[in-house]
Amino acid sequence: MSLSKDELLALVRKGARDMSWHEKLRLTVLLSLPAMVAQISSVAMQIIDAAMLGHLGTKESATVGLVSTTIWLFGGLCSAFAAGFSVQVAHHVGGEDLRGARNIIRQGLFAGISFSLILMLIGLIIAPYLPIWLGANEEICAGASEYFTIVALALPVLEINMLAAGSLRCSGNIKVPSLLNALMCVLDVIFNYIFIFILDMGTAGAAWGTFLGYAITMVLMLYFMSVRDEQLRFALDTELLGRWDFQRYVPSKKTLQKVFIIGSPISLERGVMCGAQIAITGIIAPLGSVAIAANTFGINIESICYMPGYGISEAATTLVGQSLGARRKDLMRSFAWISVGLGMVIMALMGVLMGVFAPEMMGMVSNDAAVVSLGTEVLRIEAWAEPMFAASIVAYGVFVGSGKTLVPSLMNLGSIWVVRLSLSLMLAPTMGLRGVWIAMCIELCWRGAAFLFRLRGRSWSQISTLSPAEPVREELIKTNTIYENN
Repeated sequence: MSLSKDELLALVRKGARDMSWHEKLRLTVLLSLPAMVAQISSVAMQIIDAAMLGHLGTKESATVGLVSTTIWLFGGLCSAFAAGFSVQVAHHVGGEDLRGARNIIRQGLFAGISFSLILMLIGLIIAPYLPIWLGANEEICAGASEYFTIVALALPVLEINMLAAGSLRCSGNIKVPSLLNALMCVLDVIFNYIFIFILDMGTAGAAWGTFLGYAITMVLMLYFMSVRDEQLRFALDTELLGRWDFQRYVPSKKTLQKVFIIGSPISLERGVMCGAQIAITGIIAPLGSVAIAANTFGINIESICYMPGYGISEAATTLVGQSLGARRKDLMRSFAWISVGLGMVIMALMGVLMGVFAPEMMGMVSNDAAVVSLGTEVLRIEAWAEPMFAASIVAYGVFVGSGKTLVPSLMNLGSIWVVRLSLSLMLAPTMGLRGVWIAMCIELCWRGAAFLFRLRGRSWSQISTLSPAEPVREELIKTNTIYENN
């Protein structure tokens, strides 16, 4: 009889016996499937947004596409900050220190609100100038600024949602955040339809619809994490019931040090990589609205292919993180290779489907024949890179789970800046958008090979003498002693 997900995770944490290859694969799949559904739901939401705007016209599509890379930059910074806390949750859960995991979550909520408010203010300040900096023509500048302003206002909601969802996933609860992200997709469709078509708000309506979808999902995510979850609900800390303890929400020095070690390379990587994407957008912008729209729609549709990879990457982060917390190096490496292999197979199949059905996919999001034709061409170019793209995505999730993020982040930076950007500059003047996507294809294959080479090494799976959970356990003992004395 096959063991359940929770029973298999218990084998990881307690090490009662060695796990078979079949059990490792089964656990990887059980954790990956809900995460893949969540990721695909997120992409479906983006594609539906793009389709709704695409049927308004090429101008509206270009308006959103212009600022999309900058939005990814801000979203990536929020994601990196959340990862600094959620990976620590995985380490504590793997070491069976659930009290320590809840303590990390409390600190993450306070720090996340503070960090995202700073990002929001930066976004609001640059919003009026961003389209001009990106070299857009006047007809789309006002709409792009308005859209980005609304997105900036949503950053605190996005950050808390990421923290709660990441904490649930890293504790082994993949199902709840996956279902809630699917619900967010449904809410986004409903709100977007109301704001875009019924209230006739255009691109601003799409932004407000997404904002409300995120807000409702955030409230539900916090509720399930802090009230309902069997391992993470705050009521388990009985000494805190009926009292507000502000100190439990203020991040400790040790926690912030680990957040910095884990999150700062990711933040730097996301920032500089999105900077490269923004530079590439600057290369594409002079090519005209058709190229901007085809690039935006092409990226959204390609996301269908690589989102399963990100779902498996999330599962890999959880499995490697909990194996590290349980101090089981053998499991860390096994789960790493199983996850990467699974990701490459699935994304190879998705690449074939994308190449075959590219015209139909583009036709769903745009009724402009020129946009559909150009988008089809670039999607078929990109289909060749999907297996190696999977290798880089899932391997990066492995390294995040191990807490070794500096080298892989630098690898991503070097790849996109040295390979993709330089090739784009060379090919775009003569080949247009096709040249940019050929550069992307070459770079993703190169990046995947580099990550597989890194995964073969041993340094990323080294476990320090001190257990990751031990510093927080010591801190909790001190804190609880103070409570008892009071």
